[in-house]
Amino acid sequence: MDSLDLIRTFREVASHGSFSQAAKRLDMSKATVSKYVAELETRFGVRLLNRSTRSVSLTDAGQLLLERSTPVLEMVELTQAELQERASQPGGRLRISAPHGMGNGEFPNLLADFMRYYPDVSISLQLTNRTVDLAEEGIDVDIRSGPVEDANLIVRKLRRMEMVVCASPIYWKKHGKPEHPRDLAAHDALTHSLLGAQPVWRFDDDGQPLDVHVKSRMDCTEGAPLIRVAMRGFGVIYLPSILVQSHIEHGELVPVLQDYTRKDMWLSAAYLQRRHNSAALRALLDFLQTRVGEGPGLKRK
Repeated sequence: MDSLDLIRTFREVASHGSFSQAAKRLDMSKATVSKYVAELETRFGVRLLNRSTRSVSLTDAGQLLLERSTPVLEMVELTQAELQERASQPGGRLRISAPHGMGNGEFPNLLADFMRYYPDVSISLQLTNRTVDLAEEGIDVDIRSGPVEDANLIVRKLRRMEMVVCASPIYWKKHGKPEHPRDLAAHDALTHSLLGAQPVWRFDDDGQPLDVHVKSRMDCTEGAPLIRVAMRGFGVIYLPSILVQSHIEHGELVPVLQDYTRKDMWLSAAYLQRRHNSAALRALLDFLQTRVGEGPGLKRK
């Protein structure tokens, strides 16, 4: 039995001058209360209470323990209450990691909205395309696109990642629009560096995966430069709609092959089980689940 629990039991007996009253207050049996007090006396090696058939009184040692332990127990109980309140009320600092590309879209605006709703929450945002070690780097939640392969993480799918093949109106006018994904092999592709020197774009053809080898005119570790080059008319990009939605809406990029884009990509939030006790993290996960799922891109209200 924890010493604080034993002292708490002793305090109830001393305060009420009765084992029976203390047992009622603590929702214990009288025998259990008596046992706990006896164990405390054994640990300290002194008698704390004078017992008689009619009353219970404090010894000098018991009086000393009551006086010294009362402020300690009050501080412990106050701290417990404060921690429980923090666990139920979103607050503190959330450490979030996300791909670089999300720093150029609506994601920062969503985080601003979240902080407006929860003024006691602060955010540290780390943008990186590498796989982060949440435990090692102290990350509360990692926003990831594509599959998450880590048995130690809990993954909440936020929304399906709609992929888009697009290029500028100038490019399509000059080279013509493809009618089938295989036609892309004859086009200039702007690809992510992770795909290597012989990039392959995966599509969905009547529910079956279709891999198309494309010719990379330019590759980059980030999506934003590829988007800018595509808008200049130098090639075709195949990226999540989140990254290009605004450019499509403004007519700067024109999508094609929308019936063939892959359907197995997800935007997910990955986190460690022990961090889910944070009210701030739970609030963020619920917020993103609602807001990210509103439309083809990350929408704001």
